Amino acid sequence: MTVLILVAAVLALLLGGAGAASAHAGLSGSDPADGSVLKTGPQHVTLTFTESVSFSDDSLRVLSPENERVNPRPAQHVDGKENTARVALSGTLPQGTYTVAWRVVSADGHPISGAFVFSIGQPSETAAVVATDSPDETPVGRLYGVLRHVAYSGLALLVGAAAFVLLCWPAAGAARPVRRLLTVGWSALTASTVALVLLRGPYETAGSVTSAFDLAQLGRTVTGRSGGALVARLALLVVAAVWLRRSARRLDRAEHGSPPPEFGSRVRPAAALLAVALAVTWAFAEHAAAGIQVALAMPAAVLHLLAMGVWLGGLITLLLLLRSRGPAGQDLPASAIARFSGLAFKAVAVLVGTGVYQSWRQVGSWEALYTTSYGKTLVVKVAVVVLVVWVASFSRRWTARLVHEAARARMPVRVAASERARVAQTVGAPATPAEQDPDPASDAPAGDGPSDQPPPPAAQADTYRRGLRRVVTVEAVLGVVVLVITTLLTGTQPSRAAGERAAAVAAAADPGVKVITVPFDMGTAHHQGTVQITLAPGQVGENTVEAVVFSADGGLASVPELRLTLTQEELGIGPLDARLKNQKGYWAAYDLRLPMPGEWTLNITVRTTEIDQVTVRETVRVTPVPR
Repeated sequence: MTVLILVAAVLALLLGGAGAASAHAGLSGSDPADGSVLKTGPQHVTLTFTESVSFSDDSLRVLSPENERVNPRPAQHVDGKENTARVALSGTLPQGTYTVAWRVVSADGHPISGAFVFSIGQPSETAAVVATDSPDETPVGRLYGVLRHVAYSGLALLVGAAAFVLLCWPAAGAARPVRRLLTVGWSALTASTVALVLLRGPYETAGSVTSAFDLAQLGRTVTGRSGGALVARLALLVVAAVWLRRSARRLDRAEHGSPPPEFGSRVRPAAALLAVALAVTWAFAEHAAAGIQVALAMPAAVLHLLAMGVWLGGLITLLLLLRSRGPAGQDLPASAIARFSGLAFKAVAVLVGTGVYQSWRQVGSWEALYTTSYGKTLVVKVAVVVLVVWVASFSRRWTARLVHEAARARMPVRVAASERARVAQTVGAPATPAEQDPDPASDAPAGDGPSDQPPPPAAQADTYRRGLRRVVTVEAVLGVVVLVITTLLTGTQPSRAAGERAAAVAAAADPGVKVITVPFDMGTAHHQGTVQITLAPGQVGENTVEAVVFSADGGLASVPELRLTLTQEELGIGPLDARLKNQKGYWAAYDLRLPMPGEWTLNITVRTTEIDQVTVRETVRVTPVPR
């Protein structure tokens, strides 16, 4: 009961703080713009990202031509907008070229970085040098990636071995190979998690490995989203250690290592909840917690991770038992292998189902499968999974043969008397030689010699067991490859996010398109979200307006009414009604005429129900028609 309470508390802590987020943010615009030349120095430097970001004190640095920092204070969000970062600059800045270096963390825990320049007066030489390496290409980034592989592997071993014991063969819990596997899985997961907690700060800030022991930085890590998930994982691993120790003592007290009948019914619920909680610590701080449909994506990610552990960790457990020459390997019943075969089939089915959903969510289009790094890596993973399923079909065949042979071994060797052929005899006739001297070999089928005799059931079972061991070895190796590719995918920018970033950058670079995103909040559940207004060409004259409403989790939302008016307050023009019409999924107007350039105020009214509506405001700069 204590285990259930502790695990439930951690789950509530994690899930209760999970909010809508987005995956792998990218820089969509800046003020000043990249490469711009200004007449006078700006007071601020503002960065806008495609999605929400978090940052540290040194996330945004503005460097003078002499490589001196000219922003005395750290970055802040602009007006509470989570996708912005702004720093105030020093007083009067001399002429020359300034470098803006930034490094922020996406909501899925992945750091991104970049740099751009702007000039005051006229461009000049600059002594500023910024790192151009990807966050994953630094020494800390590479080490962090390796540790993530170790953590996934440890989880697979821990979950798979425990599932094999609890669901397939409880007596395996007393076997030395299985206990050793549980210990290795727990130790690998615990050690890698401790190291990830220490390295999280340097990974986010591009620090050195030695800065991992900076207490101030460590304090910021444990209070962040990703660091908090790692700390919660450590707490769960302490609970797992206590649970494993108590379970081992129960098995040791049981006669011949066979657990009492109530062992499984008492342990399975706590073990299942503990496994789910461990998987949540991944889903909470990675791709599942960012992007669209977070409420559905997180359970899918948890199921995907647990199915991977049950299948791959269970395969390795079975392989160790099949290769063991001790009592554990000799006593492994065919029924346990058959139960795992069925369990593995279900786990692979869950893997495929949740994997298809995650692929759709992260890729977004067929074209992205061969035009983005995420899509190409995903195609490789799918190919390996198909190969795994093909190899697993042979494994199921060997298991079926082994179970059949084990059943045949339990049958009587001699043919039943009722099945023997009877020969009609005259009453009182003398007995035949076969009746006078019965020979056990007479029940065997006729043949030319010993080579025609079928092998004994035990020998045939050993043959099937060796065949199964070879196939399971191949399947386990392929499973490790799938695990490695999965870990790579979790550190790769999803195709959908890459496409959104490219579209936002293109829109910002194209003066003929203005994209405005405005959040709205009615203070009630399901009445929160954002409305995106696209104005093209964003110039004096006739314009096209398209508006899309997104829900709190980033998905498209349907609203009964959306109104847009524009006002030029300086000249007293407006409000001009855009007269948006519902186009079944978005709202649009194709004949909005704007008479003057300058800054226009957009008043956007969103009605979500018959009685609930809210009006939000934003500004857009309308440019003159180019000559």
